[in-house]
Amino acid sequence: MKTKILRGQALSFKADPFIVGDQASIHYESDGLIFLQDGKVTEFGSYKNLKDKIPAGAEIKVYTDSLIIPGFVDTHVHYPQTQIIGAYGKQLIDWLNNYTFIAEQQFADYSHAEKIAKVFVQESLRAGTTTSAVFCTVHPHSVDAIFEEAQKLNLRMVAGKVLMDRNAPAALTDTAQSAYDDSKALIKKWHGKGRLSYAVTPRFAPTSSPEQLELAGALWKESPGTYMHTHISENLGEIAWVKDLFPERKSYLDVYDHYGLVGERSLLAHGVHLTEEEFTRIHKTGACVCHCSTSNEFLGSGLFPFERAKDKKRPVRVGLGTDIGAGTSFSHLQTMNESYKIAQLQGYSLSSACAFYLATKGGANSLYLDDKIGSIAPGMEADLVVLDLKSTPLMDFRMSYCKDIHEVLFILMTLGDDRATKAVYVAGTQVYGE
Repeated sequence: MKTKILRGQALSFKADPFIVGDQASIHYESDGLIFLQDGKVTEFGSYKNLKDKIPAGAEIKVYTDSLIIPGFVDTHVHYPQTQIIGAYGKQLIDWLNNYTFIAEQQFADYSHAEKIAKVFVQESLRAGTTTSAVFCTVHPHSVDAIFEEAQKLNLRMVAGKVLMDRNAPAALTDTAQSAYDDSKALIKKWHGKGRLSYAVTPRFAPTSSPEQLELAGALWKESPGTYMHTHISENLGEIAWVKDLFPERKSYLDVYDHYGLVGERSLLAHGVHLTEEEFTRIHKTGACVCHCSTSNEFLGSGLFPFERAKDKKRPVRVGLGTDIGAGTSFSHLQTMNESYKIAQLQGYSLSSACAFYLATKGGANSLYLDDKIGSIAPGMEADLVVLDLKSTPLMDFRMSYCKDIHEVLFILMTLGDDRATKAVYVAGTQVYGE
């Protein structure tokens, strides 16, 4: 297969800036070459050092006034809620009852699921997102719809059928046994097919009985390499509800832990109000917290404690989630923007390097996929986004007063949105943009 080469400013992460510092974490080339072949990166370095390696007949695409980075990784998003993004709501539980559960009942119709899956994938690509961990609905065919759409473009994606057997509308409930059986069949059908992975997906503790959580834990244990994806400690009212429903457990996390649902590849969305004991347990087990800034602000859930989560004594894996549709933007640039503000309100400064790390290699690390995606290096899958440094007149003007790459990143994440997505490559194939 012919080598494809991208030339332009390029940036990737070698390490976690929360641990090693901003400067030591990045690999930046002001004039870089990225060689792509058979869906993977084969070389990444400066034009000066690699120009003599350019093979005859190579296809070279030059991106000026741009920055090439790894594709964004969205660690928590609900594709069925695409149709209710921007719906006025009060707090979490009201919003679920008044919008989410009503919208999700429409997914009983497979053609509706197909339609929303198409829109979701296109909006994700428009935002530069190449990998997502996705909640579906209780309907097994909602998983089929999103995986079929992802498969068309060879996207790397994690998804699963929602498990709910109580405290939800009858039309959206399953049973402990049917949830197990349906999920097991979906794992057999989809997990490991191409770039697709399955997640056992209890919505959250209040909508699953102890029996359902027990079977979910058993299924996850029997299905190595799969994920467990749920919500935790998003809202204070939710935490109190969990305490009422599971009085014998010492914490919200302990509910999941008791049923064997906490470990490597556990994706715990939100984690706004986790205790020190819970953070320590998450660190020890290798689970991940998915920070969803625009959603937490939109529903008034609270401020995610970055400084505590990334404490060097027991750092927790953290990725960014858009959490569409309580989240208000598919764009990880906007998600980073709001994350910065959330940190500022707590007296913590989230650097641009830390923010972009969370959106790329940090997200991949949270998903245990950082050996495949999230950085630009030989052997990595060639999922890339090209960001336009002049995507708006204001950004163009502001960039002319920019002193270094860290400021470039900061301007992108404060002034940028989906208009900054110039091109997207998935496994080396351009799927969006110029």
